Amino acid sequence: MALCGGVGAMALPSELIVHIFSFLSDRDKLRASAVCSRWRECLFYPALWTELKLRIGGGCNGGGGSSSEETPRLEFLMRKFGSFVRELRLELAPVEGYLSPLNNDPSTTRMDQLSGPDSDPQLSERWRDAMATYLDQVLCVFTSIRNNRNLQKLSLYGDTCILQQEGLLDSSNLHQIHQGDKKINEIQQLFMEFLSNSRQLRWLSCSFMLGLVTPCSLACLSNPSAETLQHLSLLDHQLGPLISPSELDRLSNLHSLALDFSDLTSELCGLLASPRQTPLHRLSLLLNGAALEFKPLDGTATEDDWKALVRVSANLRVYIMALEVDSSELLRVLKPSLPLERLHLDSYSTLVTDATLELISQQYNKTLTHFLLLRDDPDFPDLSVNRNEDPLVLLAWRCTQLAVLVIHGYTVWSHNLVAISRLRGSSLRVLTVSEESIDFDPDQSVCMEGDPVHNLVKEVSLGLGRVWHPCLDSSLVLSEPTQHFHRELHAFSIGM
Repeated sequence: MALCGGVGAMALPSELIVHIFSFLSDRDKLRASAVCSRWRECLFYPALWTELKLRIGGGCNGGGGSSSEETPRLEFLMRKFGSFVRELRLELAPVEGYLSPLNNDPSTTRMDQLSGPDSDPQLSERWRDAMATYLDQVLCVFTSIRNNRNLQKLSLYGDTCILQQEGLLDSSNLHQIHQGDKKINEIQQLFMEFLSNSRQLRWLSCSFMLGLVTPCSLACLSNPSAETLQHLSLLDHQLGPLISPSELDRLSNLHSLALDFSDLTSELCGLLASPRQTPLHRLSLLLNGAALEFKPLDGTATEDDWKALVRVSANLRVYIMALEVDSSELLRVLKPSLPLERLHLDSYSTLVTDATLELISQQYNKTLTHFLLLRDDPDFPDLSVNRNEDPLVLLAWRCTQLAVLVIHGYTVWSHNLVAISRLRGSSLRVLTVSEESIDFDPDQSVCMEGDPVHNLVKEVSLGLGRVWHPCLDSSLVLSEPTQHFHRELHAFSIGM
């Protein structure tokens, strides 16, 4: 290996510089490349860019910059590495301060943040700028990877809740953006071109990328990629299904799948249960109550469909997020044979009843490992009213595999929290309960000495076998739900 002139770091062989660069983050690689022309040349070694993980937009990268300022950096990276990168993960953030992950004001609820762009003139301008940037950035990505035949993993998340007006996202809003219709059509064509050119795609995840996926997109997937694809995630706030039975039938080696619950029809479930298919291991389903008026549950998988699927896919585990869904709809969805491992019930005001929790704890006592019960409302209902036993305590007792329990927005009595910790002990790896959800029985407080909060912390810590504290910041519990679902299904599917 030839050494260049100079001393110190400048005298290192190129191969060694590339090896050192491989330990740096993408941002630090770019910074290091500014040291000298030789280091800049080393930056462009393909071995350094087999994987790209980017989160852009909304000024989220620090420095208070606008999302449009990130576009040139994205263009640079994609122009240099888009044609040969093997794994690409891209998250497009919303307008800064518009959704809870980027807003540190606890007094602002998620519902307040989802008001329409016309409610504030300044916000409307920010919305238009954000959408124009969104279109430019998505165009940039797919222009660069359209001919990439080596890409094996593509994960896209476009947090376009900035467009949400009274429920469903509507692509007609793009008429307000300069050349919006033209750009979205070009994006759709580029995406289909990428799918047709792909040869070894194993992971395709597209969550809430407004206007990207159409009902015709997946038909363009090449035959080689249809055989190699192991994970497929297609989630959007669209009215129609994004995958047809004929397209699913081509994916013979699918191991994990993520869809809108309303799109999992009886016919699709039957195809997944076909002996020709590789047994399915992970199924993630999003049930959005706001969409049920337009996408009813009629025609979705029946109890017999689930039984047939489980017979073929014995190791199947299911993750469901129910967003703003009332208990009557949940009772229609939660079939006895559904192998439910993770359940996330999230709402702004809709109540989960004690009868629903009773059903969950009885039907999924052998499979449930993760249970999240969240409600973003100033009222904190008590689920244990008129009951001898608290339904959450019963859930912890019956569900012997429970490892993660997160609660906010419902009253949790301190003595019940102690009971939960003792029932599950150290096997309950995560017990997150917001401080404002915890209440203390005044009759018990009389019999106890010292601070009741201190006593609670002590007792729960003893039960869990580790130090425990209630969550003091509810914003850490109430993450933006669709973003949480996208990230959780990724971890759920990758860990199969």
